[in-house]
Amino acid sequence: MIEVGKVTVRSVHDWIPDPGSVVSWGPSAATLAKAEEAPANSTPASYMQAEHLRSWTDFAAKGVEMSRLCIATWEIAGQCDVRAMTHVINAHLRRHDTFHSWFEYIDSDNIVRRTIDNPAAIKFVPTKHGEMTAAELQGLTMATPDPLQWDSFRFMIIQHPGHFTFCLSIDHVNIDATYPSVLLPEIGLMYDALVGGGAPIALPKAGSYLDYCDRQHQYLSSLTAESPEVKAWIEYFEGNAGTLPECPVSLGDGSGVCDFMSLTLLDKKQTAAFESVCVSEGARFSGGVFACAALIERELTGADTYYGYVVTDIRSTPEDFMTSGWITGFVPITVPVDPSSFGETVRAAQSSFDSGRQLAKVPMGRVLELAPWLQRPERRVPLLFHIDLGIPPFSALVTEKLEGLNARVFQDGGAPAQFDIRVTRLEDETRAVVLFPNNPVARESVTQFLTLLKSVYVRVAERRYSATSVREVALTQSA
Repeated sequence: MIEVGKVTVRSVHDWIPDPGSVVSWGPSAATLAKAEEAPANSTPASYMQAEHLRSWTDFAAKGVEMSRLCIATWEIAGQCDVRAMTHVINAHLRRHDTFHSWFEYIDSDNIVRRTIDNPAAIKFVPTKHGEMTAAELQGLTMATPDPLQWDSFRFMIIQHPGHFTFCLSIDHVNIDATYPSVLLPEIGLMYDALVGGGAPIALPKAGSYLDYCDRQHQYLSSLTAESPEVKAWIEYFEGNAGTLPECPVSLGDGSGVCDFMSLTLLDKKQTAAFESVCVSEGARFSGGVFACAALIERELTGADTYYGYVVTDIRSTPEDFMTSGWITGFVPITVPVDPSSFGETVRAAQSSFDSGRQLAKVPMGRVLELAPWLQRPERRVPLLFHIDLGIPPFSALVTEKLEGLNARVFQDGGAPAQFDIRVTRLEDETRAVVLFPNNPVARESVTQFLTLLKSVYVRVAERRYSATSVREVALTQSA
């Protein structure tokens, strides 16, 4: 278990909630029948959805459970009014059209969207389970239907004395990481209004994920191999031997379920100093994060150029920010590393990210369609995440909505076990979380990686950055 600000992160298999009576919500038989007969919709799956469905199908064919669920819980005061919560859940599902579709997977090139044309037909109903053991609760959560089923989302509550725990388990095909910033206030405002004796409140109009998918495909269909965005992606691939970057540390044979390790990189004072250094060099905090990723790879591998693959939210309009769905992309960054100058490196990192933001709208799948000589990576690409919880859309959620809620996020432990680096700036610290396959070689590598990463951040914050090596850090630690 690790703490990231006001949120606890842990494996779902380590989830041992306090005892209580359980109620879950799933579709009525009539709703399932309606979904089964849903007509084909001309709106294609988004590129992220299509990649997810292909991956799930490939893993399922091998008998491997793929990591796919977004699982979160938080606490609400009082006795749950099941009738009111049923209304709130159904209103939410009808309001957001990401929950109106499912996909018929014919083959990897033929994925048909089917959409319930009347959202009022969607009806989730409560089921009372009584008290359940931790293992039974975990099993109920993990039994959330797969992404080829319409109802690949579930909700639960666990009633305790004086409060209840609200739980969600939703397949990634429906949402992305910003979803809690939409769901939590909607559930809270609507539920509070109803149990307070009021009428359902009027919420701002939700954005349409289907409209987003249409806009995405219209834009991507207009591109050719000569389009500037595609040419920039091709240049990135070709600079990295025709494919995407590999993991900078050894993960052994890659076996083991996905686990995570965390370390505070900077305390509050050091975080402010780190930002001051970045700003004085003509960059921002985010550029410092990318520069440190480049510098640690230089210290680990000797690489003079860093190829990063940065996950980013690509919402850009007011409608996008009111849309639930998978609206993320990847920014390719290329950073020439000057081991003797943090300033040169951070300016290059910031410039590469800023100029590459537009490229995040072009998914890897489309690049490979237009440039088939490039190679899809054989292993999962190491991803770099940077989240600043002091800026939207996360700031309001963290500072106003999560206080006192005992919010928790759970990792489902499925395959593939990736190597992801998540650097989060919090109110009082900067923290790194690394996801990795849980085997002895990978665990030792990640432990060493985090130690060196902290060393890089501290040296930058203290304005004494100079290149070092893993061995030098180890000797310093043992002295």
